[in-house]
Amino acid sequence: HVQLVESGGGSVQAGGSLRLSCEVSGITEGTNCIGWFRQAPGKEREGVAAIMILGATTYYTDSVKGRFTISEDNAILYLQMNNLKSEDTAMYYCAARRNFCTGLSAPADFAYWGQGTQVTVS
Repeated sequence: HVQLVESGGGSVQAGGSLRLSCEVSGITEGTNCIGWFRQAPGKEREGVAAIMILGATTYYTDSVKGRFTISEDNAILYLQMNNLKSEDTAMYYCAARRNFCTGLSAPADFAYWGQGTQVTVS
């Protein structure tokens, strides 16, 4: 049974930082891909960052490169977000799939999702 549980969202002023966490269970093999997506009101869900479980290769959407860092440790997925901007405001979701990462895949390629955590930057 796969379960993803996010935490760490909140409200922050522009330029501030937040760290999101996602506890991953049921899909911890090293051949699986996990990542973060976000969806702002009225917009489509987009990939933010992805990483192989137990791996080092990371993928980022261009708008967060140099500001966000994805990492995984002991079945917890993290997203460190620095220098936050108003356009980062969105619901953030943790997602996983049972195959390798191939860059930032579309949401439809991920079978397992968390409930989401809200990030608001003012």
